[in-house]
Amino acid sequence: MTGANNNEKEQAVADYYEVLGIERSASEEEIKKAYRKMSRKYHPDIAGPEYEDKFKEVNNAYEVLSDPDKRRMYDSGVDPNQPGAGAYGASPFGNMGDMGDIFGQFFGGAFSGGAQGPVPRTQPGRDALASTTIDLKTAVFGGTAHVKINTFGLCQVCGGSGAKGGSQPTTCPDCHGQGFRQKVVRTMLGQMMTSAPCERCEGHGTIITDPCPSCMGHGRVRATREVGITIPAGISDDSRLRLANQGEVGEGGGAAGDLYVDVRIRPDKQFTRNGDDLHCWVQVPMSWAVLGHDLDIDTFDGKQTITIPAGCQPEDTITLKNLGVSKLRQAGERGDLIAHISVRIPTKVSDAERDLIERFAASHDADATHVSQSSRPATAGPRKGFFSKLKDALS
Repeated sequence: MTGANNNEKEQAVADYYEVLGIERSASEEEIKKAYRKMSRKYHPDIAGPEYEDKFKEVNNAYEVLSDPDKRRMYDSGVDPNQPGAGAYGASPFGNMGDMGDIFGQFFGGAFSGGAQGPVPRTQPGRDALASTTIDLKTAVFGGTAHVKINTFGLCQVCGGSGAKGGSQPTTCPDCHGQGFRQKVVRTMLGQMMTSAPCERCEGHGTIITDPCPSCMGHGRVRATREVGITIPAGISDDSRLRLANQGEVGEGGGAAGDLYVDVRIRPDKQFTRNGDDLHCWVQVPMSWAVLGHDLDIDTFDGKQTITIPAGCQPEDTITLKNLGVSKLRQAGERGDLIAHISVRIPTKVSDAERDLIERFAASHDADATHVSQSSRPATAGPRKGFFSKLKDALS
């Protein structure tokens, strides 16, 4: 009964689905999308250091739910992040792991599965998060971008050692380098030996007697730096790139974490992207649509000549092959550029122009008594359209 109560308590404390704001039936892509949103929202470099615990909670939730085996284990009532969790269920010995920790405190590690030792001064750094906005042309061909991040970097004065002038840490006189101290305590079972981290050296076993004045013994300093990013050709909007070892340097000059960069694409004034294709709208005079015309349009590859065919209809399209977006991870392959034709109808005409159009109407539209209405566009057939007829009338 106690085990069931413990499981209910753990589930209430860490509902990973609720942490990411998703349903229990969420797909792998929904989990990934929710993680990106929540990690961006609560990252300490963006939201502030007070959200560090919340950020860790989001990472723990994603670590479990993104792994199919861990997710099945979690859904069955066992949290893989909890001590003592088995491969696919709780340990048959309940909380023996916790009991081992308790006995280890009293008997110097005899029941803890390993001997205690000093805590290393060098610790790995955390990951960092940044964002950048690029133009559509950079997304088409790839390129470079730069972001500024404010995080911990290696102290250049001491090289990460934390000690001044090349000096070395000295052995702690209290714990003699062990990192912990033992003392006798009175319990209901009598006198027992317990151990705790050494207060003087904070469990490191050594003391920096002459700390570096730049980093005050931490081996790292907070600084703003610029990082160059390689943008792959064909990148999509709201993508996330990972730069290994470009994040925060750890305590004692420890290995840097990774830098994650969210990439957004700025809207373009001439082109709209749809997958790997680019779309643009070209407005032409009515006479060009009727009679046909050659014209130049701008593309990311320079000026290109397109031919407006005679009798072109509004919203007809002209496709320029391989002038679209580069296909991600498919070197040399690109989508298409699709030009949509928009016909400009004159709002004012001269008397001579009006007379010409009226003569055309009298010749071709005299028998028209009603308009054609349909739920779908008219299918192409042998019957000529309006512009084809107008061309015949003008020829």
